[in-house]
Amino acid sequence: LDAMAHHPVVTVSAGAKAFLDLPRTLEYLETVGVPVLGWRHDDFPAFYTRSSGVAVAHRVESADEVAGVLAARSRPASGVLVAVPIPEADELDADELDEVLARALADADAADIVGAAVTPFVLGRIAEATAGRSVPANLALAENNARVAAEIAVAVSRRSACR
Repeated sequence: LDAMAHHPVVTVSAGAKAFLDLPRTLEYLETVGVPVLGWRHDDFPAFYTRSSGVAVAHRVESADEVAGVLAARSRPASGVLVAVPIPEADELDADELDEVLARALADADAADIVGAAVTPFVLGRIAEATAGRSVPANLALAENNARVAAEIAVAVSRRSACR
Protein backbone atom coordinates (compact mmCIF):
# COMPACT_ATOMS: atom_id res chain seq x y z
CA LEU A 1 0.00 0.00 0.00
CA ASP A 2 2.80 2.39 0.83
CA ALA A 3 4.45 1.80 -2.55
CA MET A 4 1.27 2.93 -4.33
CA ALA A 5 1.37 6.17 -2.34
CA HIS A 6 4.90 7.00 -3.52
CA HIS A 7 5.15 5.63 -7.06
CA PRO A 8 3.14 6.45 -10.20
CA VAL A 9 1.77 2.96 -10.80
CA VAL A 10 -1.59 1.52 -11.71
CA THR A 11 -2.37 -1.53 -9.62
CA VAL A 12 -5.14 -3.78 -10.89
CA SER A 13 -6.56 -6.03 -8.21
CA ALA A 14 -9.62 -8.12 -7.38
CA GLY A 15 -9.79 -6.27 -4.09
CA ALA A 16 -8.16 -7.41 -0.91
CA LYS A 17 -8.30 -10.56 1.15
CA ALA A 18 -11.84 -10.85 2.47
CA PHE A 19 -10.55 -11.41 6.01
CA LEU A 20 -8.84 -8.01 6.16
CA ASP A 21 -10.49 -4.86 7.47
CA LEU A 22 -11.57 -3.55 4.07
CA PRO A 23 -13.06 -0.21 5.21
CA ARG A 24 -9.83 0.53 7.06
CA THR A 25 -7.74 -0.46 4.03
CA LEU A 26 -9.71 1.90 1.78
CA GLU A 27 -9.51 4.68 4.37
CA TYR A 28 -5.74 4.25 4.51
CA LEU A 29 -5.43 4.44 0.73
CA GLU A 30 -7.54 7.60 0.69
CA THR A 31 -5.42 9.11 3.47
CA VAL A 32 -2.17 8.54 1.56
CA GLY A 33 -3.66 9.90 -1.67
CA VAL A 34 -4.22 6.71 -3.64
CA PRO A 35 -7.50 6.85 -5.56
CA VAL A 36 -9.47 3.61 -5.66
CA LEU A 37 -11.44 3.14 -8.87
CA GLY A 38 -14.17 0.53 -9.13
CA TRP A 39 -14.01 -1.15 -12.54
CA ARG A 40 -17.60 -1.15 -13.79
CA HIS A 41 -18.70 -1.71 -10.20
CA ASP A 42 -19.71 0.47 -7.25
CA ASP A 43 -18.40 -1.77 -4.46
CA PHE A 44 -14.88 -2.78 -3.52
CA PRO A 45 -14.48 -6.45 -4.45
CA ALA A 46 -13.46 -9.02 -1.86
CA PHE A 47 -11.32 -11.25 -4.08
CA TYR A 48 -13.53 -14.34 -4.50
CA THR A 49 -16.73 -12.27 -4.31
CA ARG A 50 -17.73 -9.31 -6.44
CA SER A 51 -18.75 -7.13 -3.54
CA SER A 52 -17.50 -6.58 -0.03
CA GLY A 53 -20.40 -4.28 0.80
CA VAL A 54 -17.94 -1.37 0.98
CA ALA A 55 -18.50 1.31 -1.66
CA VAL A 56 -15.70 2.75 -3.76
CA ALA A 57 -15.57 6.52 -4.15
CA HIS A 58 -15.13 6.43 -7.93
CA ARG A 59 -16.43 4.12 -10.63
CA VAL A 60 -14.87 3.82 -14.09
CA GLU A 61 -16.36 2.15 -17.14
CA SER A 62 -13.38 1.91 -19.48
CA ALA A 63 -9.62 1.85 -19.80
CA ASP A 64 -9.80 5.26 -21.49
CA GLU A 65 -11.55 6.61 -18.41
CA VAL A 66 -8.76 5.25 -16.19
CA ALA A 67 -6.18 6.90 -18.47
CA GLY A 68 -8.10 10.17 -18.13
CA VAL A 69 -8.10 9.91 -14.35
CA LEU A 70 -4.34 9.32 -14.41
CA ALA A 71 -3.78 12.36 -16.62
CA ALA A 72 -5.94 14.61 -14.44
CA ARG A 73 -4.54 13.68 -11.02
CA SER A 74 -3.21 16.41 -8.77
CA ARG A 75 -0.63 13.99 -7.29
CA PRO A 76 0.91 12.34 -10.36
CA ALA A 77 3.70 10.80 -8.27
CA SER A 78 1.23 8.50 -6.51
CA GLY A 79 -0.44 5.38 -7.78
CA VAL A 80 -4.00 4.37 -8.48
CA LEU A 81 -5.79 1.17 -7.48
CA VAL A 82 -8.27 -0.23 -10.00
CA ALA A 83 -10.53 -2.67 -8.17
CA VAL A 84 -11.81 -5.28 -10.62
CA PRO A 85 -14.45 -7.72 -9.39
CA ILE A 86 -14.11 -11.40 -10.19
CA PRO A 87 -16.22 -12.36 -13.24
CA GLU A 88 -19.78 -13.19 -12.14
CA ALA A 89 -19.61 -16.75 -13.45
CA ASP A 90 -16.56 -17.46 -11.27
CA GLU A 91 -17.69 -15.79 -8.05
CA LEU A 92 -17.93 -17.93 -4.93
CA ASP A 93 -20.97 -17.75 -2.66
CA ALA A 94 -20.41 -14.93 -0.16
CA ASP A 95 -22.30 -16.57 2.72
CA GLU A 96 -20.43 -19.85 2.30
CA LEU A 97 -17.14 -17.98 2.09
CA ASP A 98 -17.89 -15.95 5.23
CA GLU A 99 -18.48 -19.17 7.18
CA VAL A 100 -15.31 -20.77 5.84
CA LEU A 101 -13.26 -17.66 6.65
CA ALA A 102 -14.60 -17.45 10.19
CA ARG A 103 -13.74 -21.11 10.83
CA ALA A 104 -10.32 -20.84 9.16
CA LEU A 105 -9.35 -17.72 11.10
CA ALA A 106 -10.49 -19.30 14.38
CA ASP A 107 -8.47 -22.43 13.56
CA ALA A 108 -5.42 -20.32 12.67
CA ASP A 109 -5.73 -18.46 15.96
CA ALA A 110 -6.10 -21.70 17.92
CA ALA A 111 -3.01 -23.12 16.19
CA ASP A 112 -1.02 -19.91 16.84
CA ILE A 113 -0.61 -19.32 13.11
CA VAL A 114 0.32 -15.67 12.65
CA GLY A 115 1.74 -13.18 10.16
CA ALA A 116 2.55 -14.29 6.65
CA ALA A 117 1.58 -17.90 7.46
CA VAL A 118 -2.11 -16.96 7.88
CA THR A 119 -2.83 -16.39 4.19
CA PRO A 120 -1.67 -19.78 2.84
CA PHE A 121 -3.43 -21.49 5.76
CA VAL A 122 -6.70 -19.68 5.03
CA LEU A 123 -6.42 -20.22 1.26
CA GLY A 124 -5.89 -23.93 1.89
CA ARG A 125 -9.00 -24.05 4.06
CA ILE A 126 -11.00 -22.20 1.40
CA ALA A 127 -9.86 -24.66 -1.30
CA GLU A 128 -10.74 -27.57 0.96
CA ALA A 129 -14.17 -26.22 1.97
CA THR A 130 -15.14 -25.31 -1.60
CA ALA A 131 -14.07 -28.71 -2.94
CA GLY A 132 -11.42 -26.96 -5.01
CA ARG A 133 -13.79 -24.42 -6.64
CA SER A 134 -11.60 -21.60 -5.30
CA VAL A 135 -8.67 -22.66 -7.49
CA PRO A 136 -10.32 -22.01 -10.88
CA ALA A 137 -11.94 -18.89 -9.39
CA ASN A 138 -8.47 -17.65 -8.47
CA LEU A 139 -7.22 -18.32 -12.00
CA ALA A 140 -10.26 -16.60 -13.53
CA LEU A 141 -9.79 -13.45 -11.49
CA ALA A 142 -6.06 -13.37 -12.28
CA GLU A 143 -6.78 -13.70 -16.01
CA ASN A 144 -9.47 -11.02 -15.79
CA ASN A 145 -7.11 -8.68 -13.94
CA ALA A 146 -4.43 -9.24 -16.59
CA ARG A 147 -6.92 -8.47 -19.38
CA VAL A 148 -8.08 -5.26 -17.69
CA ALA A 149 -4.49 -4.23 -16.92
CA ALA A 150 -3.55 -4.73 -20.58
CA GLU A 151 -6.51 -2.60 -21.70
CA ILE A 152 -5.45 0.14 -19.29
CA ALA A 153 -1.81 -0.04 -20.42
CA VAL A 154 -2.86 0.40 -24.05
CA ALA A 155 -5.13 3.35 -23.17
CA VAL A 156 -2.41 5.06 -21.12
CA SER A 157 0.14 4.48 -23.89
CA ARG A 158 -2.20 5.93 -26.53
CA ARG A 159 -2.90 8.99 -24.38
CA SER A 160 0.84 9.50 -23.79
CA ALA A 161 1.61 9.16 -27.51
CA CYS A 162 -0.96 11.86 -28.33
CA ARG A 163 0.77 14.51 -26.20
